[in-house]
Amino acid sequence: MTVNKKWQEQILTWEYDSSANPKLADIPIQAFPAELHEEGETRIIELDLSATIGTAYSATTPNLLANYIRVEKNESIKAAVNSTSEVFFIMRGTGRTETEYGTLEWKQGDVFTLPANKGVTHYANENTAICWVHDAPMLNYIAAVPGKPRFQPAFYPKEYFDEKIAKIRADGIREKRNRNGIILGNLASEKTRTMTHSMWSLYNLLPTGAIQKPHRHNSAAIDLAVYAQPNVYTMIGKEIDSEGNIINPVKAVWKSNTIFVTPPGWWHAHYNESDEDAYVFPIQDAGMQIYMRTLDIQFVRN
Repeated sequence: MTVNKKWQEQILTWEYDSSANPKLADIPIQAFPAELHEEGETRIIELDLSATIGTAYSATTPNLLANYIRVEKNESIKAAVNSTSEVFFIMRGTGRTETEYGTLEWKQGDVFTLPANKGVTHYANENTAICWVHDAPMLNYIAAVPGKPRFQPAFYPKEYFDEKIAKIRADGIREKRNRNGIILGNLASEKTRTMTHSMWSLYNLLPTGAIQKPHRHNSAAIDLAVYAQPNVYTMIGKEIDSEGNIINPVKAVWKSNTIFVTPPGWWHAHYNESDEDAYVFPIQDAGMQIYMRTLDIQFVRN
């Protein structure tokens, strides 16, 4: 058998009109309750939807994997992953993280990002829960290993978010604004206005009594409900009517320190019917989408 014949054995072809838009497994609307990280031993809890979305590796969306990290008081845990970007949101507790770039002390509400690294160790001063999202699935899909860091580590303390939200309040909450929040950035990704070169995030205020009208985009969202009282939720659906209302929506209820997934291309609107402000921290692969000019974010304006 010649080499050429072996290569020919690998080929397939399809008729264009019937195959130009192949059907892949849908990304579901999926919630991962806070109960997963509220009790038990120190561990990493993968929020894995690979069996549903059809990946051969752990993934929450095709390009990203979300995890809850639980660390018991006075304990530590090591974590290493083949990724180019990692984001950590401290949902509960205080402690520090040791990395090859240095040691960072953190508390509830802090956020930090890391580029490609050899692994980190988290140390907890009290019972701690961390939301950890990275882009290892994207690298697994193309069988890639990072060559060098694409950005420098960044730390966003809770006080920074509080200051920015206070300024939004001082400027006046705009009823017609689609979202009231700040997009996290890094000097290395200033042009794309993203948290890292591959990942995007928003610290979004949902004021009491507010409705943030629908929008949609081609990036899948991993949404961390940072804080919410009962009767805060997101309505999600594939289509909207002529008045900008979502048709046959699915309701995703916000609960503090809980993640839910919003599929790409689906319209979603936020509602706060509680008597307190709420906050959400969506994490998306929009860094790559913006770079490829394919994000296609759309807003309901009426």
